[in-house]
Amino acid sequence: MAKNFLTYEQQLHTLEYDKQLAIPDHEYATKKLEELSYYSLIGGYKSLFKHAPSNKYIHGVTFEELVAFYYFDEELRTIFLKYILHVERHIKSMFSYHFCEKYGEQQSMYLDINNYNHTRKNHHDLIRLTHSLQKAISLPSKYAYIEHSANTYHNVPLWVATNALTFGQISKMYQYATTDIRAKISKNFQHISEKQLHQFINIVGKCRNVCAHGERLFSFKINETIPDTLLHQKLQIQRVHNHYVYGKQDLFAVVIALRYLISNDEFKQFKAALSKLIKSVLKQCPHLTEQQLLDHMGFPANWDKISRYRKI
Repeated sequence: MAKNFLTYEQQLHTLEYDKQLAIPDHEYATKKLEELSYYSLIGGYKSLFKHAPSNKYIHGVTFEELVAFYYFDEELRTIFLKYILHVERHIKSMFSYHFCEKYGEQQSMYLDINNYNHTRKNHHDLIRLTHSLQKAISLPSKYAYIEHSANTYHNVPLWVATNALTFGQISKMYQYATTDIRAKISKNFQHISEKQLHQFINIVGKCRNVCAHGERLFSFKINETIPDTLLHQKLQIQRVHNHYVYGKQDLFAVVIALRYLISNDEFKQFKAALSKLIKSVLKQCPHLTEQQLLDHMGFPANWDKISRYRKI
């Protein structure tokens, strides 16, 4: 059935009396509903704090706990996005360098489907890709550097265009690049094959989109998987039907990808910030156990030992 409009007072009444959520400060709760919206706050995070059979909140859960978890997820997006952007910059830099090394600086080169792995199977995808690249550098442009390059030189080299391209577009360019270019790029990342690199940047790119658009991150899932790695084995992640339960298509898979894609020092900083954030939200949400939170995030209980193990 369609949801009816409810005033803030009616929303709080429903939460408090129908759903049995403790709301000690109605003024604070009203301000948070005004600021965040019922749908974003309650709709996005209620499942962690509810007793599923009754569809009511676990006894004692407070409105403040939901707010704390909302801000936890917001900070989680901030942490992941910071390091994903480092990966994006690196991939863009390496792709533009090695593509231009082979084909030169003219924009016609990266707009030509014949300069990719052009097979019958890839044909339509390459048409769509090059069309999107053409659109990204077309005039008028919202980017001053695109306007300047196009108007001054009648050409937008790939190293200029990459700043206007999405991570998804760069991922596609890598996916359909010729084998020699893919191999050169993958060598910049230790212990990763060209195929594994594509799988890693695919999941990292999708996580980036979730972070950038402010969507719920803690329960991140995608349909594709990353490859089995030595880290899965070293962490002794549980298997079911010979498939790892964690770290394949969830948020922990993004953590594993970052372990391979950023430097050791950066990864230690990332892991420290993530560990601190998890400990903080558990203190603020006394009705949420560490196991429950890690399960929803797709993290094994010993996830924080990931930096102890070598990647090979």
